[in-house]
Parts: sequence; structure tokens; C-alpha cells
Amino acid sequence: MQPFALPDFYVPYPARINPHLERAREHSTAWARRMGMLDTPKPGGGVVWDEAALARMDYALMCAYTHPDCDGPALDLITDWYVWVFFFDDHFLEQFKYSRDVTGAKAYLDRLELFMTADDETPPEPENAAEAGLRDLWERTVPAMSQGWRRRFITSTHNLMVESMWELNNIDRGRIANPIEYVQMRRRVGGAPWSANLVEYAVGAEVPDRLAGTRPMRVLTDTFADAVHLRNDLFSYQREVQEEGENSNAVLVFERFFDCSTQEAAELVNDLLTSRLQQFENTALIEVPGLLAEHAGPVAEPAGVAAYVKGLQDWQSGGHEWHARSSRYMNEGAVSDSPSVLRGPAGLGTSAARAVSPASLGLRSRARRHSHTPFRPVGHLPLPDLYMPYPVRTSPHLDAAREYAVGWARRMGMFDSVPGLEAGGVWDERRFLGFDFAHCAAMIHADASPEQLNLSADWLAWGTYGDDYFPLVFGARRDLAAAKLCNDRLPAFMPLDAGATPEPTNPIERGLGDLWRRTAGPMTASARQQFRTAVEAMTSSWLWELANQAQHRIPDPIDYIEMRRRTFGSDMTMSLARLAHSDEVPAEIYQTRVMRELDTAAQDYACFTNDLFSYQKEIEFEGEMHNLVLVVENFLDVDRCTARDIVADLMAARMQQFEHIIAHDLPALFEEFALDEPVREILTRHADDLKEWMSGILEWHRRCARYTEAELRRRRLPGTPGTFSLLPTGLGTSAARLVAPGPAVVG
Repeated sequence: MQPFALPDFYVPYPARINPHLERAREHSTAWARRMGMLDTPKPGGGVVWDEAALARMDYALMCAYTHPDCDGPALDLITDWYVWVFFFDDHFLEQFKYSRDVTGAKAYLDRLELFMTADDETPPEPENAAEAGLRDLWERTVPAMSQGWRRRFITSTHNLMVESMWELNNIDRGRIANPIEYVQMRRRVGGAPWSANLVEYAVGAEVPDRLAGTRPMRVLTDTFADAVHLRNDLFSYQREVQEEGENSNAVLVFERFFDCSTQEAAELVNDLLTSRLQQFENTALIEVPGLLAEHAGPVAEPAGVAAYVKGLQDWQSGGHEWHARSSRYMNEGAVSDSPSVLRGPAGLGTSAARAVSPASLGLRSRARRHSHTPFRPVGHLPLPDLYMPYPVRTSPHLDAAREYAVGWARRMGMFDSVPGLEAGGVWDERRFLGFDFAHCAAMIHADASPEQLNLSADWLAWGTYGDDYFPLVFGARRDLAAAKLCNDRLPAFMPLDAGATPEPTNPIERGLGDLWRRTAGPMTASARQQFRTAVEAMTSSWLWELANQAQHRIPDPIDYIEMRRRTFGSDMTMSLARLAHSDEVPAEIYQTRVMRELDTAAQDYACFTNDLFSYQKEIEFEGEMHNLVLVVENFLDVDRCTARDIVADLMAARMQQFEHIIAHDLPALFEEFALDEPVREILTRHADDLKEWMSGILEWHRRCARYTEAELRRRRLPGTPGTFSLLPTGLGTSAARLVAPGPAVVG
């Protein structure tokens, strides 16, 4: 029996099939035989695959569904790639996952990477079918593609191979990931970004190198990948979890985290799958056209990007159809070939058309996401005990830093009136003293010198001021163009040559210019570039918040968590920490899973802390939609206290993961890369700094006045139910000043 009934899937586009299917079937079977994939032995006897097993899995059918428009030779090559990747996965399982042979697995993966060669390199002679297949495919594929595509494809192929070790280590330790860790890691180990690279080959249109790293293109790839993996987890739960003993499956992860039944977990995974697909659509329809307009290139470029987007779309629908038919997966009831008037059309490519329900149309999630009532009274949110295993330390220079901080903010103009606001400025001096950024800096940098502590407090003040400034000045009147112009000026105040800057026109520009001179002045040119990129990532995230607000749209949970790290400025903080030791720590170390997960676990803990404490401020007094408690409320359709507890559970899970990394993964990283003692000390100190960063941020939230109801009510406009007196003025803004509860309010 199936462990759960498959949910109603959101598949908005019908699957189509490539007319060259039979040719690809014949070709891929012959190719697998030549590569030795049909007679590779298992350690315990038998073979990994035989011809009958390959025929039942029918990867040619999958590729014909997922790439319906490419020609025959292209379909042959793409099918061979998928035969290879599934063989690799099954061969790796048989060789290393069952035996828990971690050492052998690492050696196997290290050697496999040697077959993705540069133009002037010669690969070694293959010693097994996986190596033979990769060598053949590499030689047939890369001559047609650019260097930029090759770099991206090598990275995604490296990830799906090497991150298999994460799965193996978790199996070995009997450890099940938390939901955030799982989604991040599944994206790397699952191979869908690799599939997205092959879509570029199939449609004959590469993503331009200058656009590949932008948020819209990155989100397209990430949402595509997450949806592919979540769908696969639903169909493969029975085989992976019940038969093979795997613990890398979203249904199992949700079962354990939410302490719910398998059926309930499957429904939650499907809801997240739907949300990711709708985020894909939103990005493709709203963000990508703006990106192409801003970065206007060759005439053919928009058509190429559109072909790529359509190729990803075709993959989703085709991938669903194949999962519903392949013998590899649990799919009872997913397809019915019996014609019926009530069932709708039958036959190849029609499964999506037969499933007509609110879930399959994605109506419930879409309606909830756009129907939030801003400024609704929510009251104080009582908080549960939050798991924090690390103590707080405070700098002895705190009092001097407090005195300095208020003078700096005054000089930068942060207490001045701001054009476009009803009265006063974004802050006044009383509010600033209550915020006490110097106290936060003194806890997160307890060992800083007086000058370093002042600088840290000023960065905290500047980032928070900007985060408050953008929604007040631009958000209430939905002036996204003015917000973008404001953001576009900011790089001029971070000159890479440390030269002159324009005359500042507001406190954000004035403060950034001052901070840049004090921070980036001693840096090398490359370090300045990296740091400026990190600052730009934070400031551009403020535009993302405004765009969601203009659409009256509560963010998708994964998009929110990943962007929250930027809006909070935590990416910038980590960048500074890395640049401080850029000469001593090899750059590749910071790209490892261990360091990425260490940083993001700490970032999430701090970000979620802020969301818990700021819930009333943001929801009731500011009409905000960017708060994880609200995102969870909306996504799971639960009350605020249930959502609060889930956020607290996520914080605890990320903290426990942080502890696990320090206890197990960091020492293993030291050994794997044979790091010398000074580098080990730097990375250990980095982990210790993150402990103080998290504990200091939590303590600051507990003590500062920014989130207290008394302070919030002091700033409210008399006679109005829920907003501050800082509202836009001028022609066309009267409606924004009439603040009353109800769905008509848009400010």
C-alpha cells in the first residue's frame, strides 16, 4: 500500500511530448550498454541496472516530456545526460550509502570530477561506467556552449555529486535535517539547477552571463529547482524512505518537524510546491521584464530569455507527467487511461487537465497571499522561551559609544525633516536613544576597540534608518521608480578607488559616504568590490519589499527567508568577517557546505528573533507584510500564536544545527582540507563571533524600546487606528492619510 494518497498537484500547463521519443529510447539504451551501465555489479550481487530496469524507468520518456521542442540529436544527448545522472545516483547508493563508506565515497567523487576538463586538459582513463559516461557526455556537450555556461554547469554538476556526502553523513548519523536546511541542501544535491543548465542547451538559448547572477534569474532557477525536488520527494517517498532507508525527503522532514502524519506532511509539501511554482510565475511575469528593460542588450536577448523561461515551464509539466508514469516512483492513481466524461481527457499529456480542484488550480494559496488586511489590530505578541545556549558579553566601551552614536546620527541628518513626510523626520533623538544601537554593537562585538565599536554602532544605525526610510518615503505612495532612483545613487557613495563622492541629498547618502570612507579605506581593491556588492545586496532588498507591498502580496516562505537575510543586513555582516581574513583563509573554504550552513543558520536565528519581537510594530502599526510570523500564518492558515510557536521551533532547529556543525562538521572540515592551525583558529573564532552575534541580538531585542507598545503608540497619529504620523503629503496622497482597518487600505 502507498503510505499516503498523492495530493492534488498544481500543474497549470499541459505536458507535451517530443516526436523523437522512440529514437531517444533506442539511442539511450545502446549508449548505456556501451558505457557499461547495464552490467555494473552491486557489492552484494546482481547489477545496478539491467536493460529491463532501464526500459521500465524510461528516461527517454522523461526527456521527451521535459524537452518537447528540441530536435532528435539534442534529445539523444539530453537523454544520455539523464541516464548518466540517475545511474550515478543509483550506483553511489549501492556502493557507498548502504555500506556507509564515507572515505570511499569521497575518493569516488573526487576522481569523477576529473572528467569535466578545461579545453587544454586530458581526462584520465575511465575505471567505471559513471566515469565513462561523464567523459563521453562532456566531450559531446561543451563545444557548443560558452565559457560562462561551462562554469555554471561545472558548478551545478559538482554540487549534485559532492553534496551527496551530506546525505551520506546524515544517514550515517541517523540525522534528519530541519526544513530550511533541507530546502537549501536539496537544491544543491538534487540536481535541478543542473537540469536548468541543460534547458539552455535544449532551447538553444543561453542565459547571458551578465544576467545569470541577478535576483530574477537566480529566483527562476531556484524556484524551478525547489519545485522539481519537492515533487520528486512526494512521488519517491515510498522507495526512498520505506525501501532504501533514505532520510533526505521533504515529506519525512515535515513529518518530524511538525510532528504530523505522513498524509498531512505530504499535503504541506504540496502546498510549498504550489507556492514555489507561483513564485516562479510572479518572477517571470513581473521581475524578468523589468530586468530586461534595465539591462537592454542585443535584440535577440529577450527572446532567448523567454525561451529559457518557457523551457523551465515545460520541464515542470513534463516532469510531473513522467513521475506519474515511471515505474521508479509511487504513482498509483496519478494517471488513469480509462476515458470518462467525468474524469476529462485521457492519454499521454493529459493528467494535469483531469485534476480540477481549488488546490490543482492554486486558488487557495493565491487568494490568501493577496487578501491580507493591513494595519489590523493584533496587540502585543507574548513570546515563548527562546532557545539560546550562549551567554552575553558587553564591551567596556559602551557608555562612550552611546555618546558618540547619537552625535553621529545627528550629524548625518537622521533627526531632520524629510520631504514627503507629514511631519518631522524618520526618527527623532528620543527614539534613537531608545533604540540604543551602541548597546547592540557592544554585545555583538564585545572585544572591539573604541573606534571599531563606534563604526559597528553606526552601521547598525545606518542600515536600520534605511530600512525605515524606504517604506515611509516611497512605500506609502507606491513610488517604486523614485525608490529605485534613490537606490541607484548609493554605489556612487562607495567609490572603489576611495575617491570623491557626489554631494549627498539625504541622510542615507551622507551616512553611507561616511561609513564607506571609514570601513573600506584600508581595504584592497578586490575587498572593496566584494564589500560594496554585499551592501548593494542589502539596499536592493529594500526594493524587493516595496515591490511586494505594491502588489499587496505576502511573500512565498522560501523567498522570504532567503531575502530576509539581506534585508536584515546579515549578508553584509558575514562579508566583513570574511574580508578581515581574506589573506589567511582560502576562498574555497567559505564556499563549503559547512561554512554556508554555519552562517545561514546564525543569520536565520537573528532574523527570526527580529520578526518575533517586531510583529505588532510591523503588522498593526506599519501595515507591513514582511514578517515570518505573518508569512507562516498565511502559508499554513493558522493563528498568530501557532505561527509564533512554529517560528520559535525553526529558531531552535537552526540553533541546534549550528551546534551540530560546530561539534561535528567544523572539525571534519579542518581535517578534510588539512587546514593549518592559524586558519583553524580563525574559523573557530568566526563561529564564536556568531555565537555572540546571536546572543547579543536577542538580548538587544529584549531590552530596547523600539518594539514596545508604549513607544509604538507614542508615534501614532491621534485619532487613527494604526499608523505613525509619518505619512506622504502632496497631490494624490490624501487617501494614504486616511488610515482605517479594512481591505481598501493600501498604505
